[in-house]
Amino acid sequence: MDYFGPHIFGYLIALIHTLGTIAAIHAVLTVRTAQGSIAWALSLVFIPYLTLIPYLVFGRSTFDGYIKARRQANEQMRQAVSELNWRPWVEEALTARASNAYDSLRAMPKLGRMPCLANNEVRLLINGSSTFEAIFHAISQAREAVLIQFFIIHDDRLGQRLLQLLLKKAAEGVAIHLLYDRIGSHALPHNYVQQLRDGGVEVKAFATRSGWLNRFQVNFRNHRKIVVVDGMIGFVGGHNVGDEYMGEKPPLAPWRDTHVQVRGPVVACMQESFAEDWFWAARTLPPLILPEVYPDDGVLCQLLASGPADACETCSLFFVEAIHAATERVWITSPYFIPDEAVFAALRLAVLRGVDVRLLLPSRPDHRIVYAASSLYAFEAVRAGVRVFRYQPGFLHQKVVLVDNEISAIGSANLDNRSFRLNFEVMLLTVDSEFAGHVEQMLNDDFALSYEIAKEESREIHRLQQLGMRIARLISPIL
Repeated sequence: MDYFGPHIFGYLIALIHTLGTIAAIHAVLTVRTAQGSIAWALSLVFIPYLTLIPYLVFGRSTFDGYIKARRQANEQMRQAVSELNWRPWVEEALTARASNAYDSLRAMPKLGRMPCLANNEVRLLINGSSTFEAIFHAISQAREAVLIQFFIIHDDRLGQRLLQLLLKKAAEGVAIHLLYDRIGSHALPHNYVQQLRDGGVEVKAFATRSGWLNRFQVNFRNHRKIVVVDGMIGFVGGHNVGDEYMGEKPPLAPWRDTHVQVRGPVVACMQESFAEDWFWAARTLPPLILPEVYPDDGVLCQLLASGPADACETCSLFFVEAIHAATERVWITSPYFIPDEAVFAALRLAVLRGVDVRLLLPSRPDHRIVYAASSLYAFEAVRAGVRVFRYQPGFLHQKVVLVDNEISAIGSANLDNRSFRLNFEVMLLTVDSEFAGHVEQMLNDDFALSYEIAKEESREIHRLQQLGMRIARLISPIL
């Protein structure tokens, strides 16, 4: 200290600016958007005292550690499935490629790392009671293994039902693997997890801070919801484990959400997605079960697992491709509407092509800043010709896309930057006119319980409210 004398503060300032410059160079080389690169670089160079720590937390858009772990997981899976005589599903893949509707999604075969496969049975699960009744029934019938992944698990009535069922099945000798996101389930008590472990359940938290280089990396979340029972039946959608998802917690009740149940070859892809996430958390693979008997006929399905470990922005590009593929209609429901420029441009172009473009959003906020930013985008969408509806009975949390008369997608991805670039998400794409008809009926029922935003409504917003919305939009990339 005496050696540096009065110059210590000068050295400290120089060090901070040097670190800021290094971080700015890193931002220019790694941040995926030009706007983001400029914003981070300028702030890191000129005000590093305020932006260095936020950049460590929020600045990264690529999850490098997970990429390496996924390579290891895939290598081990290749060895494991060769011993299990994994069915190649060539016939199912060729049937999917022959579909005219799927062919309209020309980028999907390369955009999704997993193939589109025929001969799947799908069932729409509307709201919490239908979803968890089906999930708990399937788990109760399990004989070999259950893979469970949720973003949020609460220690409430629904969480306790899950805990007791898993303990019961583990006692019967069923291999249970439970994965939850550490940030999403931050309120989950240690005692809940310990009871499961003491009962023979394998439990892991998906934490992005694993390893020294990821110490400050808390911006990535695993938002996926996947359940696979005995390799035969799978579930994916928007529900987490908590009483609010059953519509039992005001003021957001009744909760509106959607899941889908599926049997068939695509369930193997669901196991693959789970296995990659489990390997990151545990460095081992969960049990992989590949039944030899599948439906002889059924729906074309493709699992789209996206996240910050992808080479491109898979989730955002999926929405762009789906919107561009629409010739008659594209209906999208999401609790949050904070699109990037590519998705917003695709929506505007679809309107100009004469496509029936509709957005279904909640009328009640669960996060006020997100709701404010979403509202500003919603007003801009209305002015561009998009029909925007707000669901009135309760909070709308479902994530559904309906394109024309055959294509639909249901899963965990929201229409916002966090799902596009920061979260691990999963969507089940289906190509089938009958199932799309069920989705259409469900959405029409939702529209009937909603009100449509008029162009005049945006002009009636007070200037202070408009200012708040625009400030919220400035921070929307990290919401």
